[in-house]
Amino acid sequence: MKNINISLVKYIFPNINQDGWKFVSIFAVATALLGLIWTPLGLIGIVLTVWCYYFFRDPDRVTPDVKDVVVSPADGVVQMITRVTGPEELGLNNKTYNRISIFMSVFNVHVNRAPATGEILKTTYVKGKFFNATLDKASKDNERQLIAMKTSSGKTIAFVQIAGLVARRIICLAKVGDKFEAGQRFGWIRFGSRLDVYLPTDVEPLVCVGQTMTAGETILANLSADKQERPQGVVR
Repeated sequence: MKNINISLVKYIFPNINQDGWKFVSIFAVATALLGLIWTPLGLIGIVLTVWCYYFFRDPDRVTPDVKDVVVSPADGVVQMITRVTGPEELGLNNKTYNRISIFMSVFNVHVNRAPATGEILKTTYVKGKFFNATLDKASKDNERQLIAMKTSSGKTIAFVQIAGLVARRIICLAKVGDKFEAGQRFGWIRFGSRLDVYLPTDVEPLVCVGQTMTAGETILANLSADKQERPQGVVR
């Protein structure tokens, strides 16, 4: 019974990212002031404060114990899977990659996790616009943080945090030379956004458009698999 009660408390009051407490505090103070002005405004403020708290939730995840696994770096839905040249900002535009784009709504967990085990080769921040993150042009026009990684399999992948229509702040803790395990937290984006993962063309995506992702848990691909089955809905 005690374990059930603890689990229930964690479900109702999940851990949140440390960055979230200041926003929750701002929402709470605004709610108190609005309540003094007019009670219905205070009630609306309470709803928004609760939403803000849950937006910054940071649940633990269990990453599959699979060699050379590539996992989703974000919660959300696979928006598109396309074959494109690599990001120019990372010096990868001389090769073609399979790009998996994962869209995060304002209701998804926004803590981002390393998609693979490896060492950070390069990071680049690009100022940009704030188009809807579901648009293809967001990968080149929006504010974004680009990261290249040399994985433990020896292959180079890239992943990009992209600010969306609502997002105005990208946080990236990864630095050149840092080593990450697949599923390890490396940053977050505030209020709606997108994550792109660039895989070598000889690595087949194991997900399809419209599939729901869980950061650190859903397998996107396996870098060392000799033969992989392409699910229905994945572009060629």
